[in-house]
Amino acid sequence: MNRTLFWTRREWLAGTVALSSSQKLASALAHETGKEGSYIDAHVHLWTSDQHKYPRSGPDRDAHYEPATFTPEDLFKYSKACGVSRIVLVQMNFFGFDNSYMLDTIAKYESIFCGLAVVDETRPDLRREMRRLLSLGIRGFRIISASRPYSWLDSTHMAVMWQCAAENCQAICTLVDPAGLTALDRMCAKFPDTRVVIDHLARIGMVGQIRDSDVSALCRLARHKHVYVKVSAFYALGDKKYPYLDLADTIRRVYDAYGAPRLMWGSDSPFQEENGNTYAGSIELVRNRLDFFTEDDRSWILRKTAEEVFFKKPSQA
Repeated sequence: MNRTLFWTRREWLAGTVALSSSQKLASALAHETGKEGSYIDAHVHLWTSDQHKYPRSGPDRDAHYEPATFTPEDLFKYSKACGVSRIVLVQMNFFGFDNSYMLDTIAKYESIFCGLAVVDETRPDLRREMRRLLSLGIRGFRIISASRPYSWLDSTHMAVMWQCAAENCQAICTLVDPAGLTALDRMCAKFPDTRVVIDHLARIGMVGQIRDSDVSALCRLARHKHVYVKVSAFYALGDKKYPYLDLADTIRRVYDAYGAPRLMWGSDSPFQEENGNTYAGSIELVRNRLDFFTEDDRSWILRKTAEEVFFKKPSQA
């Protein structure tokens, strides 16, 4: 994950000052919808400062992060006020292949959380490990294109992972930039029964302008019927500031290509709460500001899609 996305202490303090206005907006949203507790946040990172119990072994293990900890209790200050009752956790990079903190959190709050783990696809017992994690609340696996956008999916190990995910009804969840979409398109064609979730609108507009060719590349993947897109991380895309209306055209094109039942909202907390951005402002874009969504569309994007992909048990999916 890009180090620039993490809070500095100054940014964290500024976010704390902005909390009261965020809570007012959240309260207004919950009052307006009359459906408190009905939403699902499809993308949240949690971590603890207890590195003795939960050591960091991933790529960013030596980096300094602010806040030092972001626990379920910290998250609930934002999520509950906005009517979010269930949450999909995404493994933090610095934990590497050790998913213990996320698994312990799911076990503690079983009715609230499910998870997306990170596993070593080269391990000889990969199939057994994926099935074991399924029994512990892991509904998908995060993979990252990073610096290999053209070849990141070419290994035989990755093919085994995708096939096993299809068999288990677990999703392959991709942190991918536009450059990696061509390889992803090829892989989706090879494994048409594997559920694939693309994070953060493929990070279009994260660096530089929102390019028409990038949006078109993302929309082309809609021909694969098991590909879904997270409409998320608004703080990091385009103008990177509330109310995020510069993203409306991109979201509209993706919506036209995929339809609401294949889109899901995610906050990407805690990073959504930085530089004047707020959790409530993120959900507000989908719930109130994009007038091309119908009420039924919003029910899919804010709840039903994530429910279908992540919260239904394999026997129900």
